[in-house]
Amino acid sequence: MLDKTLRNYYAEQIFSKLEQSKSALKQEFSLGNRINTCYLDDLLSTDDVLKIYNAFPEKEDLLQLKDLREHKYVGIQLDKYNSILEEIIYAFQDVRIVKLIAEITGFQELMPDEYLYAGGVSLMEYGCFLNPHLDNSHDKDINNYRVLNLLYYVTPDWQEKYGGNLELWDQHLKQPCRTIHSKFNRLVIMVTNKNSLHSVSPINYHGRRCCVSNYYFSPQPADAQNYYHVTSFRGRPEQNLRDIVLRGDAKLRNIVRKIFKHGIKKPHFYKK
Repeated sequence: MLDKTLRNYYAEQIFSKLEQSKSALKQEFSLGNRINTCYLDDLLSTDDVLKIYNAFPEKEDLLQLKDLREHKYVGIQLDKYNSILEEIIYAFQDVRIVKLIAEITGFQELMPDEYLYAGGVSLMEYGCFLNPHLDNSHDKDINNYRVLNLLYYVTPDWQEKYGGNLELWDQHLKQPCRTIHSKFNRLVIMVTNKNSLHSVSPINYHGRRCCVSNYYFSPQPADAQNYYHVTSFRGRPEQNLRDIVLRGDAKLRNIVRKIFKHGIKKPHFYKK
């Protein structure tokens, strides 16, 4: 790699690919009447992505999150894992890439999150899911707004029929969702605001779907008005009872967060 660090090596590939597709991505992201999203395929070389995938830890070495809201495995304390994972995650925080994504999405004053609050790596297998939800509106210190979610999928040969795909509820839960296949070597850029209801479809395949996640923040909200909310889950359209429970859960956790700034649950961020 000609004396280049691995992080910079990844960053240069990502920047180049985004730059080549900048105009098309900008147009796609700005389409109206839907949650602002765009995606880019073949982000890195196939060999590089396979190395990233093979560096993923086994589920036993990750934190399992399992309840009515979600079922997945997450890793945030990256110094416990193969260093490749830390390098690819922080490659997305390269100043050149952050500036370019700001140009693509139209957001100003974008900031990456060195603490990876609710980001990092995630693994989902047979039976895993993520119910419709709004992401937490702020960073861990409630100083800046979470405005963009970057999802990079690295599982080879992952078919759309396996599940584990990103679902975007453009018309909230009143109409069917729009699906983006969690395809190998695909980067998805998605707005996160008070209307960006999204989910991950249940996995029906005995394999592991791996994802690298980053969030970008801004002192300015993604909408015209200020807002605040914790991660708020809903039931799927056919899950009436679960929806009632999850809506109550979200209201309760919002009340708790107003009393305790950081909540009462162990925060999910990288302790360097």
